[in-house]
Amino acid sequence: MDFFESFRGQNDELHVVTCVILDKFTTLRVGGAADYFAEPESEEHLLRLLKRAKDAGIPVLLMGNGSNLLVKDGGFRGLVIRLGKSFSKIERTGNCLYAQAGALLSALARQAQEASLTGLEFAQGIPGSVGGGVYMNAGAYGGELAQTLAFIRVFDGETIRDVPVGEMDYAYRHSHAMEENWIILGAQFRLTPGDPEAIEAAMRDFASRRREKQPLEYPSAGSFFKRPAGHFAGALIEGAGLKGLSVGGAQVSEKHAGFLINTGGATASDFLSLMEQVQSRVMEKYGVALEPEVRIVGEEP
Repeated sequence: MDFFESFRGQNDELHVVTCVILDKFTTLRVGGAADYFAEPESEEHLLRLLKRAKDAGIPVLLMGNGSNLLVKDGGFRGLVIRLGKSFSKIERTGNCLYAQAGALLSALARQAQEASLTGLEFAQGIPGSVGGGVYMNAGAYGGELAQTLAFIRVFDGETIRDVPVGEMDYAYRHSHAMEENWIILGAQFRLTPGDPEAIEAAMRDFASRRREKQPLEYPSAGSFFKRPAGHFAGALIEGAGLKGLSVGGAQVSEKHAGFLINTGGATASDFLSLMEQVQSRVMEKYGVALEPEVRIVGEEP
């Protein structure tokens, strides 16, 4: 009996569907099909899906806004669980905001501004969700989510618990959740009262800088590579003469070399080939290994 058949009699309740193309769920707009796909409506629903997958022995991929994800063209052999609108609630308690994992970071930053709370201005242009951002300590313009967190609500494979930020071992694009493969369910952000007009001005400034320097008009995953120690990935790529380098519809942005963009019709294989060429050329010229910041999952076609 396959995994989907094991749901017979429960399919309508758990909303598992088969053979869902994932390109529309990633900001790179590439990716093959997931064997199974579900969007849970509650933590209870999510835990039931995870238990069913564990009992069936099939892999699970959690995703939010798909902004830091490259799914290979052969798709994902398992269950993709997307935390979307049903996991996007944001609630205020005093100077704190609690956000579920599916809430967009941009929505969180905007709600902070509307509540006259400062600390998340840098996050207003990050295209990811709270879950992914907390998982890999997303940041921009000198700010990181770890700086604002109080606790993180996780499912550790056995229980749901609130983990204090001090136990998350946060560093550049790293957290203890990545080591333990915990699932992020939400997070509490401890912020500071501020002037809403000053907060709005800072957010407008960050947005203006992004429009000026980043290729926002094309699908991308943001910065494709992690920042190497002592260097900036974009500067190394530009210095290697790689701006505009293309493989199929995938291209090193001419506006910001740290971005690999989809100029139209790109495949995941195009991006992987372009990534390897960039890594090879930068290593040859500078002796620096570029590590992708984007999470790469799935199967070759």
